[in-house]
Formats: sequence, C-alpha cells, structure tokens
Amino acid sequence: MGLFDNAVPSGNITKPLMIALGALLVGKMLSGRSAEQPDQTETPTGPASTGPASTGPASTGTAPADGGLLGGLGGLLDKLRDAGHGNVADSWVGTGQNQSINANDLGAALGPQVIHEIAQRTGMDEQQLLKQLSTALPGVIDKLTPNGQVPQQHQVASAFNS
Repeated sequence: MGLFDNAVPSGNITKPLMIALGALLVGKMLSGRSAEQPDQTETPTGPASTGPASTGPASTGTAPADGGLLGGLGGLLDKLRDAGHGNVADSWVGTGQNQSINANDLGAALGPQVIHEIAQRTGMDEQQLLKQLSTALPGVIDKLTPNGQVPQQHQVASAFNS
C-alpha cells in the first residue's frame, strides 16, 4: 500500500480498513455530507431549479475534496480533541511516540452515527471496525504528518490514491 506500509502493527491494512480510513479522511465511497446533515428534508425547497450549483455535491459525493465524514484529517483531529483526547491525537501528528486510543474512546469521539455509516460502507461489525481503526489511526496519521504538520486535504487525498 505504499505510504501506509508499516502504519499498523500487523503491517496489513485490509481493503475494508482502507475504505474506513478513506471515509474518515478523504470521503472515498461516500455520498455527500450525510453525517453532517443526516436529515435531507431540512434543505431549502426548490433546489432542482437552481441549476448546476445544486447538482455539485450530490453528483460528486465521492470527490476527494469533500473531506470525508468529519471534514478530513483536521476535522478528525478536532473531534478527538473535543472528546478529551487531544494529547493522544497530538502525539500522532507530532514527531514523538504515538499514544494509543481505546476502541470505545474512539467510538465515543467519532459518534455512533459516523461509526454506523462507516460500518455499513465497509461491511464490518461496528466493534471490529473500532478495534481496527483504533489500532490503525495512530500509525496512519503519523505517516500522513511526517513533519508534525497536518497536510492540506488534497495531499491527504493523493496519499490514498497512490
């Protein structure tokens, strides 16, 4: 897998795990911003009459620029910080030793709706998904931030495309 070789302790990132990571970080295999706006009935009436502006997000939901379920890497890190795991998240970005995160803590930080959506996309059980994500995220984020800096969204997307 190129950049992500040795990112997880087992050295093996499975396809479902890559889909899950992509869903969190770059929006691969997603349809729009359903996690941010779960109830599509709240949209203003008459979007079809607005022309091309209304078709962008719906027709290009898998575009890497959409930032994934949480707004990309920065959004994921913010979610972890907001949930009280800032030191852990910062250790993944920084140049020192990566701290681990408990699967249940990760699940609480991401929220049940995000976990449910990713589990559906990958076909994985939610608990197994959280276990694998909690193992993989420290190494993957460390690889994405080699200089202790959060990269631009297009850089994260290109890492997943290579």
